[in-house]
Amino acid sequence: MADTRVRVEASDVRGPSLMKSITVRRGEDWIDVDIPDSALVFRLADSQHEPPAIDNRAATIDALDRPLESDPIEHLVGEGSTVAIAFPDRVKGGDHDTAHRKVALPEILRRLERAGVRRNDIRLICAMGLHSKNTPDQMRSYLPDTVVAEFGDSIVNHDAEDPDGVVHLGFTASGDQVDFNRTCAEADLVIVLGHVQGNPYGGFSGGYKTFTTGLTSWRSIAGHHVPSTMHRDDFVPISTTSRFRHQLSEIGDVINDHLSRPIFVCDAIVGAGSRVLGVSAGDVRAVEAATWPLAQLRTDVTLDEEPADVLVFGLPRDFHYGPGMGTNPILMSQAIAAVITRAAGAFRRGGVAIVSALCDGWFNDAWFPSYQATFERWLDRGSVEALLHDVEEFATNPEWVEAYRDRYAYHPFHAFSMLSMAAIGHRYASQIILLDPARPDLAEACGYATAGSMAEALRIARRTVGDRPRLLALPDFLEGVPPHLNTSR
Repeated sequence: MADTRVRVEASDVRGPSLMKSITVRRGEDWIDVDIPDSALVFRLADSQHEPPAIDNRAATIDALDRPLESDPIEHLVGEGSTVAIAFPDRVKGGDHDTAHRKVALPEILRRLERAGVRRNDIRLICAMGLHSKNTPDQMRSYLPDTVVAEFGDSIVNHDAEDPDGVVHLGFTASGDQVDFNRTCAEADLVIVLGHVQGNPYGGFSGGYKTFTTGLTSWRSIAGHHVPSTMHRDDFVPISTTSRFRHQLSEIGDVINDHLSRPIFVCDAIVGAGSRVLGVSAGDVRAVEAATWPLAQLRTDVTLDEEPADVLVFGLPRDFHYGPGMGTNPILMSQAIAAVITRAAGAFRRGGVAIVSALCDGWFNDAWFPSYQATFERWLDRGSVEALLHDVEEFATNPEWVEAYRDRYAYHPFHAFSMLSMAAIGHRYASQIILLDPARPDLAEACGYATAGSMAEALRIARRTVGDRPRLLALPDFLEGVPPHLNTSR
C-alpha cells in the first residue's frame, strides 16, 4: 500500500505575536480565529492522495461480468424470477452523471432483461433504514432518468414500521434481533448497491452495512447502535474488526441464510465529490475484502507528527442528515463526536476539543420530531445508558412513527443512536469547549464548556493539557468526506 504520510502546514502567517489566523465554520458563516503559530493545520486538500477516478461504466461492466465468489446476475435468475434491487438513500453517493447509482442501475436492469426477467417482477427499494424517507424529487436527483421514467411510483422507500412489509427472521448468535424487508426476503434474488467510503461506524459504509441498517428495523439496529457496542474500547479508533462490525456481519449472515440465494452486492469505492475509484460485485464478504484496501488508501491519512493535545474544528449548520444538524443539540453532539472519532488516531485520549458551533437550539421538528423530547428526557436521566429505559416508549410513539412513515421524518429511535455516538466525545476528550455558542445554556446542558473567544478557549484548555499543547486545526474537515487521521510518532 502506498505511503499516505503527509506533512501538514505548521506555519501560515508568522509574526511577532507568534499567532496565525485560520477560518473555521460557524453555522452558515465562517469565522476567523487565531491559533498558536506552532499549531498544525490540516485541510482536506492535504488528503488528496486518493487514487484517480476511473471510468465508472467500464469498471461496473467488468465487475458484473466477473463477480467475486458468485455467478453473474444473468445466471442467477431467469424468466419468472422476482428481483429486488436496493440502493442507498440521498445521504451519500452523489447525484452527478457518473454517480454509482446512475451507472450501475441501468446496467443491472439490462442484464436482468437479457436473463428474461420481466419488468413487473422487479422492485426498486431505497434502503434508508431509519433515516427520513426520500421524496420523489430526491430520488429523481440521484437515480437515472430512464429508470425513474420506467418504474415511476413502483420505486419505494423501505418502511421499517410497516407491519406487513418487514419479516422477522430470528436472532443472531450474539442475540441481536434480525428483521428484514419482506419484498427482499421473498424475492428470488436481492441486489444491493452500496458506496464504500470512510465511516466512523465500523470503518466503512457499503458491504454488510448497507442492508443491515438500510433494510431492517429499529429493533435490529438497536442491537449495535447503542452504548454496549459503541462505547467499547474497540470502537475508537475506527476499526473494521470492532464488535460493531462483527454484529453487522452476523445479522447479514442470518439474512442470507433465509434467502433463496445470497444477496448480490455491487459496491463502488467513492472518494472526494463521490467520484468512483473502483467497483466490485458479488458475494458480500468477498466484496468487502476487495473494496476495503482501496477505500483505506483513500480514507486513512497518517500525519508525520505526534498526537495533538488540542483539536480545533467548526460545524456547518446543515449537512448530511439534514437541515439543522449543526444546531440540533443531539446531532451537533453526534457530529462533534464523529469528528473526534475520525481524528482519534492523531488526537490523544484525554485531550481538549475546541469547536466552533452555532448551537442555537433549533431542533428542526419537521425532520426530527422526536429529538427535543428525547433530549429533555436525556437531561433528566443523566446518561445515554439510563435513557435506554425509555427506548420502547419513544421508538413506538404513534405520532413520531406516523411522521416517519408518512411525513418524511426521521424514525424516533434515530435520536437514541445519535446520542450513543455523542457520548463518545466526552469519553474520549477530557473537555469539549464551544466557541461563542448562541445558546450557552444548551452547550452547558450537553456537558460542554463555553468560551467567548479562541484566546479564552485556549486558556481553558491549557488548564487541562499544560502550557505548551500540541494543537491540530481542521478548518474544513466537514466540507467534504473527512479522512481518518493517524500519526506516525
